[in-house]
Amino acid sequence: MSGPLNGIKVLDLTSYIAGPFACGLLGDLGAEVIKIEALEGDMQRRLPSTAPAEARAFLGLNRRKKGIVLNLKTDAGKQVLRKLVSEADVLVENFRPGVMTRLGLDYDALKTENPKLIYFAISGYGSQGPLKNNPGFDTVLQTFTGIAAFQGAATGVDPHNVSGSILDYYAAAMGALGVVAALHHRARTGEGQYAETSLLATALALQAGRFVWVEGEPREVNRDLQLGKISGIHPTKQGHFFVSAHTERFWSALCGFLGLEHLAKGERYDSMRKRTELAAELVPQLREALMSRTALEWEEIMRGHVPSAAVRTIEDMFDHPQALANGLVASIPHGSGLPYRGLSAPISFQRTPVDAPTGAPTLGQHTHEILRASGYAEQEIAALHEAGAIA
Repeated sequence: MSGPLNGIKVLDLTSYIAGPFACGLLGDLGAEVIKIEALEGDMQRRLPSTAPAEARAFLGLNRRKKGIVLNLKTDAGKQVLRKLVSEADVLVENFRPGVMTRLGLDYDALKTENPKLIYFAISGYGSQGPLKNNPGFDTVLQTFTGIAAFQGAATGVDPHNVSGSILDYYAAAMGALGVVAALHHRARTGEGQYAETSLLATALALQAGRFVWVEGEPREVNRDLQLGKISGIHPTKQGHFFVSAHTERFWSALCGFLGLEHLAKGERYDSMRKRTELAAELVPQLREALMSRTALEWEEIMRGHVPSAAVRTIEDMFDHPQALANGLVASIPHGSGLPYRGLSAPISFQRTPVDAPTGAPTLGQHTHEILRASGYAEQEIAALHEAGAIA
């Protein structure tokens, strides 16, 4: 392994999205990540998918990991985990609060095996409070924290959630950040610690720009950052085109490209506030002008002058020269024998470059390899099989 976290070993006891991707990000930074799954495997493996080998989401979230199947409902399985913890730097789990305590594998229990352990928990609502035991999922927390209501108000329709599991992915980023911060503290002090985040915390963090209540304000105020109604996605001769013209410079440039120079002159439209108030007058003129060319033509014309982009699909990114130039796409091998293309690494380092990604593990792919590396003899591994502790 290479990368800035080279030499760090992470035990990944998570499933679904937030936890697995948090550990995947640590793998992107060079950590050795061991994915520990129950006998039935991560739920993501079983979700409907058109990918032939594994569910597409599982492949994307679990790159750069080794996989072991461990039955933590058995005493022998718990003992294996304790052995792995004694050799690890980080453990990440996303069980409901209290589950690991009932198993006798919570932080207080495991720090006796490894006082320097970083134990990081990701939950739906956090470890305290009346909702701590509620199952927490991305869309549930979007609904709970006002995101769904805001989306509806912003688009003039009923409340609805943002697709794409945005809270899960943001929670993953917060989780990886928390682990790195805890490792930094340990490097300075030698101390391990318990740390956590939740979908509730990240939902509010994601809205930090509007999660502000100034003293004396009424309850109902406009809490969002407004870029003006001119900015948005508009139809063209072929395809749709996004444009953001919130500054005077960008507004003037946009008007010039569209042949609407008169709109950039004088006092009537000389501020974003004025243009927002007169959007019903301006938007039809902009859209009429945009219909003279295709979205891709407008993108080329405005490149470097107006923040804009033709609407694309995710499939376009696999071969887009910008993504390729930044090394964001890799061909990744997989244990099924079917390689796939996917994300290489979202962060690059000049002095500590990260190796090319390896594929998500098949269920239990590295069980014997991991146990042998931990000092188990073949007879002991066979006994663990017999006891139902591994598979």
